[in-house]
Amino acid sequence: MLNRRSLLKATAGLAVSALCPITGLAQSGRSITEFGVSPETANSQSRAFATALHRASFDNIPLHLPPGRYHVGQIALPRNLHLTGIAGMSELVFTGGSYLADGKDMQRLTLDGITFNGALLPLSDPSGALLSLDGVKQLSVTNCTIRDSSSGGLYLKRAAGRVSSNNIEQMGDVGIFSRDAEGLDIDNNRVSHCGNGGILVHRSSPGSDGSRVNGNRVSHIRADLGGTGPFGNGINVYRAGDVAIEGNHVSDCAFSAIRSNGGSNLRVAGNHCLRSGETAIYSEFSFEGAVISDNIVDGAANGISIVNFNEGGRLATCSGNLVRNLSLDGPYQPGDPGFGLGITVEADCAVSGNVIENAPRFGMLLGWGPFLRNVSATGNVIRRSGTGIAVSMVEGAGKAVIADNVISEMQDGAIRGYRWAEAVTGDLIGQPSPAPHLVLSGNSAG
Repeated sequence: MLNRRSLLKATAGLAVSALCPITGLAQSGRSITEFGVSPETANSQSRAFATALHRASFDNIPLHLPPGRYHVGQIALPRNLHLTGIAGMSELVFTGGSYLADGKDMQRLTLDGITFNGALLPLSDPSGALLSLDGVKQLSVTNCTIRDSSSGGLYLKRAAGRVSSNNIEQMGDVGIFSRDAEGLDIDNNRVSHCGNGGILVHRSSPGSDGSRVNGNRVSHIRADLGGTGPFGNGINVYRAGDVAIEGNHVSDCAFSAIRSNGGSNLRVAGNHCLRSGETAIYSEFSFEGAVISDNIVDGAANGISIVNFNEGGRLATCSGNLVRNLSLDGPYQPGDPGFGLGITVEADCAVSGNVIENAPRFGMLLGWGPFLRNVSATGNVIRRSGTGIAVSMVEGAGKAVIADNVISEMQDGAIRGYRWAEAVTGDLIGQPSPAPHLVLSGNSAG
């Protein structure tokens, strides 16, 4: 029979067992306060803080950062470090210099539950970042906050590992910048209010990168440095091959939600791209291979562009995307063909099963001048646009097949041929092809 005394014994036992894991965890490492570092002072504790890190690294033990604000700057990280805090409560406040923390040629680095606060102080290296890491073989940055940097947030070079479940906000430049990664996952982070870019995956020269950028929320990315595309992108790939960008929610970017320049074997799938200032999803310049599928684009100047055959850009599939609510206006004065384009492709590309609505200029643009080769546009639905499908009729343009598309409520024809920006045919719906390079079959308009 359960009486008051036995109940108290039982609950006391539960309380003790619940405390045991915490006690065990505390005994497995040391608190940074044991090294004379205190959250109670507003003075810089950089020297004592660095000493604690290096001692913990030498002893090969985890180091814990109790709740509080620790004022530090220009901390050189040791080769091995496991530093944990309490998310939202353990905070490092930048006191000035080139960086808050910097690590080079590290074997292993774990950072969990720590806030890196730049205090909006200028970095002596304006192109730098609060947390700068060059060469980390086993990286884990999780549950951290990086905020209020006058420049960048997290800069990685030659890193392998994971950057996950972090909050990065109010950056003067870029939120997360990875260069020459060696197997990096960037997932489930929140990156917002950055001056020139959200998440960047770059390489010093073209080559396989293999980074995976999945499940992040990226928003409010500006282009403070101006230009026509290098800045102001939510997720940006440059020269990096074999990159997967999947399941991200990207909104309110000055230029592209997702932009890849020279990234081969690119996969962009299942992303939400909302209110992009220029082209929502861009695969451009000298790439070979892109799979762009099952994305939602709602609000942009252009929807999806897979272009620059003149620079070697080729080989792609574009399928199952929903593209809607595009605009004739963008962040700069464009040349032809301008803005208001749903999906644009040029070479060795299959475009199928997409739905496009409210593209004020062209629902689809196939080729530009002579830059058209082996393009198939089949089984798409295009509604309420300017011209449904515009296809290049310039001498030298290659093969294009336009078949089994449903095109309705167009303002200026369902299918028309163009010489650059000039329409040179009437509506070709139900008509024989006017040129040997163009195959028309089974399209319907209404």
